[in-house]
Amino acid sequence: MHQTASSADAARDPFLSVLGERVRTLRARRGMTRKMLAREASVSERHLANLETGVGNASILVLRQLAQALNCTIAEFAGEETITSAEWLLIRQLLKGRDEQGLKQARQALADLFGVGALDPSRHGRIALIGLRGAGKSTLGRMLADDLRVPFVELNRNIERLAGCPVTEIYSLYGSAGYRRYELRALDEVIKTHPNAVIATPGGLVSEPVTLNLLLTHCFTIWLQATPEDHMKRVIAQGDMRPMAGNKEAMEDLRRILAGRVDFYTKADISFDTSGRVLAEAYLDLRSKVLLHHVPADVEVTSQ
Repeated sequence: MHQTASSADAARDPFLSVLGERVRTLRARRGMTRKMLAREASVSERHLANLETGVGNASILVLRQLAQALNCTIAEFAGEETITSAEWLLIRQLLKGRDEQGLKQARQALADLFGVGALDPSRHGRIALIGLRGAGKSTLGRMLADDLRVPFVELNRNIERLAGCPVTEIYSLYGSAGYRRYELRALDEVIKTHPNAVIATPGGLVSEPVTLNLLLTHCFTIWLQATPEDHMKRVIAQGDMRPMAGNKEAMEDLRRILAGRVDFYTKADISFDTSGRVLAEAYLDLRSKVLLHHVPADVEVTSQ
């Protein structure tokens, strides 16, 4: 006797549903399609689809392959990250239930305690633009750099120079984890060589905590926001059809990626919405906000 769809849903193990949602969230946060993750993890796309929808019971070996491809721990699939020691558990309990402001204060206190992550007093000389493709990072960034008379850095170009090949080949040869390593190296190099600059960052940079911490510490960061529809229209208008190529669920994937990264994008010093605005209007508004904060690195900054 065949099980109906409704009875199958009712019989679905809640843990497998949570596991599948967690895998989808981590995949989206890193900007990977299901096909990309299946290829990098060496699992079938159908098996991955079953896992993500909560109807597949993956082996521990498959979970390990997925964790390696997503550059995370298996524990993160179950929502548990701090399970390695008693001290971790005690720290986690102290942080449990705190709001975002409280967690931010705790992070800054830990950074001060261990001497890492303290804000660079000259960071206002470097303006980093974050956000998804199509937010306007390159267009607005170049205009802003020209106005401020500082270098404009497209971080992907620096990544390609370090790797000696285009971004697409980096992914093909080394996978997303390899790309993220080049991304961290490129950002570190730019920070060390450019006391003043406007930096356009790749959309997924925020998904790697080490790289995001480096960015927030040494740069004044602006999240350029836009609606998913505007993101998609702008990317296609630039002649890039990859978001639509062979993917009937492109818009849903885009919404999921944005939702998976929004908590990280909001760590920026300020956010700026470019949706539904003409370029000149958006730029003048952005420029006025930046000038309130921009201090060249060779000017002494007083503590605020």
